[in-house]
Amino acid sequence: MTFQVWGWRKEASQVLAWVADAEGGRGTAMRRRTPATKDPTAVERANLLNMAKLSIKGLIESALSFGRTLDSDYPPLQQFFVVMEHCLKHGLKVRKSFLSYNKTIWGPLELVEKLYPEAEEIGASVRDLPGLKTPLGRARAWLRLALMQKKMADYLRCLIIQRDLLSEFYEYHALMMEEEGAVIVGLLVGLNVIDANLCVKGEDLDSQVGVIDFSMYLKNEEDIGNKERNVQIAAILDQKNYVEELNRQLNSTVSSLHSRVDSLEKSNTKLIEELAIAKNNIIKLQEENHQLRSENKLILMKTQQHLEVTKVDVETELQTYKHSRQGLDEMYNEARRQLRDESQLRQDVENELAVQVSMKHEIELAMKLLEKDIHEKQDTLIGLRQQLEEVKAINIEMYQKLQGSEDGLKEKNEIIARLEEKTSKITAAMRQLEQSSSLSFTQS
Repeated sequence: MTFQVWGWRKEASQVLAWVADAEGGRGTAMRRRTPATKDPTAVERANLLNMAKLSIKGLIESALSFGRTLDSDYPPLQQFFVVMEHCLKHGLKVRKSFLSYNKTIWGPLELVEKLYPEAEEIGASVRDLPGLKTPLGRARAWLRLALMQKKMADYLRCLIIQRDLLSEFYEYHALMMEEEGAVIVGLLVGLNVIDANLCVKGEDLDSQVGVIDFSMYLKNEEDIGNKERNVQIAAILDQKNYVEELNRQLNSTVSSLHSRVDSLEKSNTKLIEELAIAKNNIIKLQEENHQLRSENKLILMKTQQHLEVTKVDVETELQTYKHSRQGLDEMYNEARRQLRDESQLRQDVENELAVQVSMKHEIELAMKLLEKDIHEKQDTLIGLRQQLEEVKAINIEMYQKLQGSEDGLKEKNEIIARLEEKTSKITAAMRQLEQSSSLSFTQS
């Protein structure tokens, strides 16, 4: 901020030096033209010019020593607007209206919109402000907005160039019609180094009384003490602005940390959702495993039941054999032989059953592998179908383009044939014309 104030002071010193040179040259030129008996209007213009010089110079110097943005309560700024109001009112014509005579500076300021297109925004803003009831209040608001935009000198320069338009509002001896107006516009360029933040909306601009306070431009010892105090206050304000800037940077870092925390929370929620999805997949796989185990148990129970049934049959047969053995000796050997056969058959059945069980397990494994292979082949078949459809679509598109190109070629061939017929007709006509011209030439 210290470098910024130093830059302002350097720019302001250059502007003030230019203003002093302009004042000296303009003053000597005016003194040369001033007659012995001074015109009262010329004296008024000179007084207003000097007051404008003092007001602008004092405003620039005090603003640079103040070292921060000016507001509406700053006394030198208030006196500057009062002086500018008196300068714009000098030589203003009285305009008649239906109810009374009107003498206001809003008319020429409103004319700036037609001469300077960028001033349309400021004019619309002034007209939209609530609470402004008089043209004088609108003019005061216009001056304040122009100062904040740093374009007051540009606006008034466009205005004083158009002397024929100004003559509708000012007398011929008015300050805005003479050279003093151009000098004041040149002095206003120096105000571009000032930053002002004025609250126009809530200020009562209609009922203000514009009185020039000459005590501000008279220096004494108290003013020197006030300047020292103002320097101290400016240093304190610089420290306050530094602390505010530091606080703003800390707030920005805190906001960035908050944004990082929010992003981490979002990523955490995403990870939690992915974990829940993985848990659901695990639960589904466990359910499938449980179902397969239950199916395996059912198969094992069925085989055990079949073995028990065969065992019961064999036992019943053995019981009947024992009951008939007492009276049937001859049938004993036959029964014993049948028993051997049955036991051999049972052993064969058990072996066959074991083989069937193992074959069943192998069949189930083969079925699973076959199903997996079928799914893979179905996926490949779907991919091949999609590729086939894409190839068909490309072939159809190429066929359509080929038909379009053949149609275009046919049309071009027809056009070429027509052009050839036309050329042949034209060549025949040219030959006839040449023959007729040669005949006429030979006859002549």
